[in-house]
Amino acid sequence: MDWLYILMPISGFMVFWPGLIILGFGVGILGAFFGMGGAWMVTPGLNLLGFPMAFAIGTDIAHMAGKCLVSTMRHGKFGNVDYPLGIVMLAGTVVGFEVGAQIVMLLERMGNINTVVRWIYVVLLSFITWMVFYDLHKRIQKDKAIAAAGGQVSDMSTGLDWAATMQKLPIPPIMNFKQAGIRMSIWVPVLVSFLTGVLAGILGIGGGLLRMPALIYVIGCPTHVAVGTDLFEVMISGLYGAASYTYKGRTELVAAIIMLVGAAIGAQIGAIATKYVKGYGIRIAFGICVIACGVSIAMRLLQPVVPSLTGFLDVASTVTILGTVTAVAGYVFVRMVGGVSQELAMNKAGKAQS
Repeated sequence: MDWLYILMPISGFMVFWPGLIILGFGVGILGAFFGMGGAWMVTPGLNLLGFPMAFAIGTDIAHMAGKCLVSTMRHGKFGNVDYPLGIVMLAGTVVGFEVGAQIVMLLERMGNINTVVRWIYVVLLSFITWMVFYDLHKRIQKDKAIAAAGGQVSDMSTGLDWAATMQKLPIPPIMNFKQAGIRMSIWVPVLVSFLTGVLAGILGIGGGLLRMPALIYVIGCPTHVAVGTDLFEVMISGLYGAASYTYKGRTELVAAIIMLVGAAIGAQIGAIATKYVKGYGIRIAFGICVIACGVSIAMRLLQPVVPSLTGFLDVASTVTILGTVTAVAGYVFVRMVGGVSQELAMNKAGKAQS
């Protein structure tokens, strides 16, 4: 079975190459579906396949940049990318990343970086989870009240109304973002991207895990446009990160290219699936993935507390992430196939009637 393993030319270790394709395929689906690079899913997966952590991070970033390029192009064809909004937010993201990196250097000098970063992660993921499902709860309550009053429930109804308040801020310059269908002060997306950039820089992630919900709940983008616009930003920041890690000799480009074989296919499926799974369907699936990520990090926080279970908790945290990726990617794939089949059947019936 030696043919199933390939030598990594930079680090010099052998890796199971079908695992790279499978990992790329699954994360390609979810990345294009949620609008995220997927660093929080890929890095532990690569580490499980035998990559040292530094190489896992560098290779993940290189793969992320290529995958997001494919996903952004596909979403752009569907009209899901608001390029002006993405460019405006990019300024805040870049500055925020640098501020976050400086905070990490400070924490490293203080000697408590691992614990602090992991607790920030747990608190942040808990907040995002609450926000996603509380929003769903509020929307259900509103829809029930409208139905009880004899009104027509709209598919565009929402639960949380933070974005409506943000869009009313009269701070010039005011800009229309046509694809997102919103008009607001450009300082709102700049500030949002700066804050999410700071957190992303501290946590060492691409930022999509934070920016995608911020685009929905704070800026007011429709979910499918938030997905495409966030991928556009992750693509640009990913290209920069890939160049940086490659220069430092911590990127296995061979592994990244192998992963892109699966990711290129998965990204097409994820992007197409957003045509058939709208709004709250995407948000609920995203919330499930956030919960899994939070549980995984909590398990790692428990390792110093219960040293005898370190090995078990390490494996369990990785399995939690990869198992969730597999399950949700399978759900997205099934919904995509069902939607395409239904659309083809409707087109066929329409042609028969004409």
